[in-house]
Amino acid sequence: MKSKLLHILFFGLLSLQLSAQELLPFVENYNKSNYQGDNQIWNVAQGHDNAMYFANNYYFLRYDGVKWEKYTLPNKTIIRSIMVDGDRIYSGSYQEFGYWFRKDAKMHYVSITKGKKIFDANDNEEIWKIFKFNNKIYFQSFNSIFVFDGKVIKGKKIPFLISYCFVVDHQLLIASVGKGIYRWTNGKIEKVDGLSLLKNNVIHAIQKYQDKIYFFTKKNGVYVLENNILSPWKNGLNDILKSANINIAQFIKNNKLIIGTANKGVYVLDLNDGSYKNINRNNVLMNNSILSIGQDKDNDLWLGLDNGIAHIEVNSPISIFYDSSGILGSVYSVASIPSGYLMASNHGIFKYEGKQLSLIPNTQGQAWNISKINNQYLIGHNEGTFIYQNGLFTRLSDINGGWNLAKSSINNSYLQATYSGVVIYNNTNDLKQKNAIKGILKPIKYLAQNGKNEIWAADNNRGLYRILYNDDYVTTKVDNVTQRSKISNDFGVKIFEFRNEILFLIDNSWYTFNSITNQLEANELFNVNFKNVTDIVSIDEDHFMVLQDGLLYHIYAQGTKFIRNSIQEKYYKGKIINDNLKVFKDKNNYLLNLDDGFITLELKYDTKKKANVKVEAFNNDVLVGNNSKIENNSELRINVISGIYGARKPDLFYRINDTKGFIPIKEGLILLNNLASGSYDITIFSNDGLNYNKISNFQFVVAKAWYFSIWMIFIYLILVGLILYLYYKWNKMKYIQKLKLQKEELKHQKEILEMELKAENELNVQEYEKHILELELQSKSSEVAGKSLSIAKQSEMIENIQNILDTESDFNKLKSEIKKAIKINAVNKHEWEVFEANLNQINNEFIIALSKKYPNLTPKDIKLCVYLKMNLSSKEIAPMMNISFRGVELHRYRLRKKLNLSQEENLSKFLLSV
Repeated sequence: MKSKLLHILFFGLLSLQLSAQELLPFVENYNKSNYQGDNQIWNVAQGHDNAMYFANNYYFLRYDGVKWEKYTLPNKTIIRSIMVDGDRIYSGSYQEFGYWFRKDAKMHYVSITKGKKIFDANDNEEIWKIFKFNNKIYFQSFNSIFVFDGKVIKGKKIPFLISYCFVVDHQLLIASVGKGIYRWTNGKIEKVDGLSLLKNNVIHAIQKYQDKIYFFTKKNGVYVLENNILSPWKNGLNDILKSANINIAQFIKNNKLIIGTANKGVYVLDLNDGSYKNINRNNVLMNNSILSIGQDKDNDLWLGLDNGIAHIEVNSPISIFYDSSGILGSVYSVASIPSGYLMASNHGIFKYEGKQLSLIPNTQGQAWNISKINNQYLIGHNEGTFIYQNGLFTRLSDINGGWNLAKSSINNSYLQATYSGVVIYNNTNDLKQKNAIKGILKPIKYLAQNGKNEIWAADNNRGLYRILYNDDYVTTKVDNVTQRSKISNDFGVKIFEFRNEILFLIDNSWYTFNSITNQLEANELFNVNFKNVTDIVSIDEDHFMVLQDGLLYHIYAQGTKFIRNSIQEKYYKGKIINDNLKVFKDKNNYLLNLDDGFITLELKYDTKKKANVKVEAFNNDVLVGNNSKIENNSELRINVISGIYGARKPDLFYRINDTKGFIPIKEGLILLNNLASGSYDITIFSNDGLNYNKISNFQFVVAKAWYFSIWMIFIYLILVGLILYLYYKWNKMKYIQKLKLQKEELKHQKEILEMELKAENELNVQEYEKHILELELQSKSSEVAGKSLSIAKQSEMIENIQNILDTESDFNKLKSEIKKAIKINAVNKHEWEVFEANLNQINNEFIIALSKKYPNLTPKDIKLCVYLKMNLSSKEIAPMMNISFRGVELHRYRLRKKLNLSQEENLSKFLLSV
């Protein structure tokens, strides 16, 4: 019970929150960040140059559809009113009025009152309204009226407080505050009879419409004067207006009445059927206080708000259903029903009837698609499929996720793409008779059929499949066509049927299937006309819509020609749901789903008139004329101004120097940066749906960079010459230095060579001397060796003699043998002397050192030391010293004493160490 109560409460609150939503004209809001001004917009008017002008407190604003301009009066006073007369825009301020004119793309002000004593010093006069009557300009404050005939200003003090003056039926009416209506006749003021009901009212507007005069009071609604009888307006809206505080009202074309209020926004009343729309803060308006109303040449509205500006396209073929509460969510599909609309959103299925939006019970969740079959509406939902007929909702199927519905081109059946395959509805009169294709469990998003028992299916993620099935709806073959055709990037395939032909959009290219080759083939017609298409949806046999390069176009196929009608980006910018674009045809209109609602558009392809545009170019915020020269490396802003703000705004494109391709002009601005020096021709084109038509062009020259000017080139030449001269001088100096260095280097090399030669010679001499000494040493050594050998021979001779003496007894023979031995071993005396001299020479250093260290040594001692150093034994020394072995030992003993050697020390080793 508790949950049921909460459920009822939820739907009650939901219905209450959604009740204010309705189908509205498109509203374009501008806030202070756009025009960089103040809050209140007191007056709005369109100039003869098609620009919109605004009185914005201390600022005078101008907007041409591309650029906002902001000006102030010379005395910086507040601006309350403006009025257009020819090329002049009159403005009224505090104790000041004058006019503005445009020159060199700037507004200039001329004061009418300057230097004239128009205002009393004690009066607190502000000009709240300016109007033209009988070829004179009237400036009205709350206390006075000033008349300007082009030369002279005449002022008239009014004896009562004025709200506003109005020109009605060729007469000037003055609405007093609480005293009724007065008439101005030739400068005289007289009260209008028969309007006593208006006494004690503040009149904010008086308008004549169809022989009736309407009086719009601030707090008591509207009164109508008909056949000289004044009575309250008999319209249901009148009671609402009494509490809304009327600020301003105006009748416009197409039998519409616009009423701006102080706290409930603006009311747009259709006098043909009595219906009205309230545009306010709860739907699309920035705030509810309407201070002023203006119209442009398309009869669209411009509202001056307490905080901002609103452009309302009341005569546009485009209307928008917009949900500001967020309860509706993103709309994935919309369809018209006899009493309103059905919407499938991510929050469920909603119905809009009688200006009331309500959620259909038990349909919460993601809804995908609404299709009309006869008088039935088939609705694909995350939890199945619903059917709406004659105001009743019923569940048709529990198969999850009815993404899309496609009509078969071979019979009257319909195919539904779901999360888990394909469902076929064969009987359109009884949709409950359906068949799911067995064997297919893939999530299928797009479908088409042009052959019996054959279906083309695009997977939700990747792949195009050709599905064959039998009469029992059992799959017999599933052919991955993109894989077989070797198309690697087959993500997000889209299927589009055009004139009994099925086309496939795969990786930004169009294909058709050739049943003979059993392969996909490129489609030339669509590839030429529809490049960079990211989404496409059919409207009917000859109409479809594409999303191309981020822009929406609805297309009329006329033979092999495609007539384009672009939809301005402002209507859907940032609101399209990617890959889920749906279109529902409603008679001559079509409905297009958006993130937070939908738009309805007329299906018209009228021949577009040639657009007239004005081109203003600015370089560093300075106006640049045609064929002018601009600075190098500077920004050029080209404003392409059509003077049209609503749905008729033309599609404009441009090309630079006849390059290929046409570049869209977005928001009327061509921004060029970093242009190379040279001549440029910017050609502006409009598109009539079939062809690009040249409508204007702008030529300019980008000057050479300052560093390429004549004077700079002259300076460059001087610098180059100076550099070459300095380079020459530097090279010459370096050459001289190089020669000097080379000379010094040669001198040093010569000296070094001489030194090297000298050193080499000295080394050679030393080597030579060393070699000589070595030879001499070798010679001396040989001599020593010879002497040693000689001595050894003598010793051997003596031994032989001794042996002879010991063995021979015969004296004569003994004598003979001795003589013979002596003769054989005789030693030459001279040879001995040479031996001793050589021995001394070889050991000269040793002898000197020994003599120096032991001066008491005798020559005989030194000789013994030499022999001992030569490591000769006592036996070998004895014959060389001509003494006995015993004598040598004795001499060695004495030598040890002289050398102070102990018994343990080796004499020969000691001598080697000396």
